[in-house]
Amino acid sequence: MSPFRSSTGLPENLAGACCYLIPFVGGVVFLALEKRSRFVLFHALQSLFAFGALTIGHVVAGFIPLLGPFLAALLSLAGLAVWLLMLYHSLSGMWYKLPWVGELAERQLRQL
Repeated sequence: MSPFRSSTGLPENLAGACCYLIPFVGGVVFLALEKRSRFVLFHALQSLFAFGALTIGHVVAGFIPLLGPFLAALLSLAGLAVWLLMLYHSLSGMWYKLPWVGELAERQLRQL
């Protein structure tokens, strides 16, 4: 358990996990609430970008005939895997970066 607390009063690792607990929405909430912890802000941004991209992928898959349902099922499995992976890493207190969106979240964090 992390000895540091976020500005929300939660330990950093729990606040980071809450960013992924409710995909996309958790990232938006903690991005608005967190003022101090870069760890929580990083996970909020990464959650926002990762699950936003998966949502856009689902919408696009809905317009593809025949292959669309198969692609949507693959995206659902990928979303579940990302969700479980990021919950585990954030609860462990790790700064685990997903490919592409992790770099994007890190760049955005530098600008905050």
